[in-house]
Amino acid sequence: MPVFWFALSFAGDINLFRATAAFVILHCLVYPSSNGYNSYMDRDETSIGGVKDPLQPTRELYIVTLIMDAIAVLLSFMLSYVFGICIFTYIIFSRLYSYRGIRLKQYALPGYITVILNQGSLTFFMVYYIARQTPANDFPLAGIIAAAFLIGGFYPITQIYQHQSDKQDKVTTISMLLGKRGTFIFCAIMYAVALGILFFHYHLHHQMQSFLLLQIFFIPVLVYFIRWFLKVLKNETLADFKHTMQMNWLASTCTSLAFITIILIHNIG
Repeated sequence: MPVFWFALSFAGDINLFRATAAFVILHCLVYPSSNGYNSYMDRDETSIGGVKDPLQPTRELYIVTLIMDAIAVLLSFMLSYVFGICIFTYIIFSRLYSYRGIRLKQYALPGYITVILNQGSLTFFMVYYIARQTPANDFPLAGIIAAAFLIGGFYPITQIYQHQSDKQDKVTTISMLLGKRGTFIFCAIMYAVALGILFFHYHLHHQMQSFLLLQIFFIPVLVYFIRWFLKVLKNETLADFKHTMQMNWLASTCTSLAFITIILIHNIG
């Protein structure tokens, strides 16, 4: 969701109908279906995502994900063939990430790159394209790249408590390669790069108010991140499900609120 609002904040004059339709397709169909399919392939028995004690997936779940995908693609092509192609591409790579026959997630770098390009750059591109009141002839490269780095700085943290279960499933994540302490450092660097890109973009377009506003909303995230990192330095077992979910919700909420506020300011202005 933060990437959706991020792209919308770049869109300028927003077509409310298409933006709302894209939101529903992504958040009510594509993302839930992707999570459901991933759960079906993984069959996790330990905490995963936002679920502490996941139920074992059934064949019915798999069928429902296919139906949701089909509806999402159909609705997307009704909006725009470009948006439809983007949604179809997103679904394909999401499946390649989880599908046992290929399973990109078992490889640290290919899996990581798939996530940041799919959930970051591609999502930004298609939301920016479909949400604009007038057709987009050019695309903000800074936003597309920054979206990848934002996801790149967020995703490894979500894997930090799963090292043991991933190892048992023969999956090597980027967080496993970095180690728990290294994951924190790597994520901080990725976020710093993303913010650096956004600084130059906002400065170039004389929108430093938006950048400063973004920093204000990021303060709670930064405080929690640093405090958690210091705790993990003393005791690595605190890189657990509870702290990860708290970080997840805090970062998602603050980032979404930041970009929603920027959207409102731009449109009121």
